[in-house]
Amino acid sequence: MKKIAVSLALSLALVGGGQAMAKDIRFSSGLTQGQFKDFTKEAGAAISFKNTAPAEPLGITGFEAGLEVSAVDISGNDYMNKAFGGNAPSYAVLPKLRARKGLPLGIDVGAMYSYVPDSNIKLWGIEVSKAILEGTAATPALGVRGTYSRLTGVNDLDLQTAGIDASISKGFLILTPYAGAGGVWVSSEAKGNLKTLSPNLKSEDVFQPRVFAGLQVSPFPLFHFTGEVEYQERPIYSLKAAIGF
Repeated sequence: MKKIAVSLALSLALVGGGQAMAKDIRFSSGLTQGQFKDFTKEAGAAISFKNTAPAEPLGITGFEAGLEVSAVDISGNDYMNKAFGGNAPSYAVLPKLRARKGLPLGIDVGAMYSYVPDSNIKLWGIEVSKAILEGTAATPALGVRGTYSRLTGVNDLDLQTAGIDASISKGFLILTPYAGAGGVWVSSEAKGNLKTLSPNLKSEDVFQPRVFAGLQVSPFPLFHFTGEVEYQERPIYSLKAAIGF
């Protein structure tokens, strides 16, 4: 837990400093097919739609809106250095706007948008979730969810993800821990300068499992924090602050 808290604090500090990912994705040299596959896995994990919510539904009158930041260590890989013009940052840090709306029958829909300042990195995503068990004071909630996300603004790459997962949660006073597992399909295609540098690169379509766990803390009415750690190729840390009812 201490490591998670430190990583979340680091991600917020990096976003606040504005320099963690203030770099364009623009390939400085070509990739082998194996490097492109590895890059696809890690980049797909970074942009995939994060959970950051318990399993219980918002309800037909429910609504949530907030700010989220996710951070993943991308250091130590030659293909990441090439993707960032030969000088990749240590952490990929993605600030996001998030919103969710409750619908009838235990269904929630949501959307996400991210723009990394001073870079060409933008992404958006959508989610649909369904509560199988809505949960009570004595029993947990159980839900399933489908997601989609897409990277935009990067001329050298077409990258998108689709995911499905299931999660369980149980509230205790102001605390609601949750956990879940699922999988993500990642699709990528070289374009622009990357295609010029590596004309023989074929598109990649990969599937990768993911697991996640988190804790929502609601210290005040209509306001809550959510911290989450996900493992998908690498650990990914997320923190969300939101208002909701």
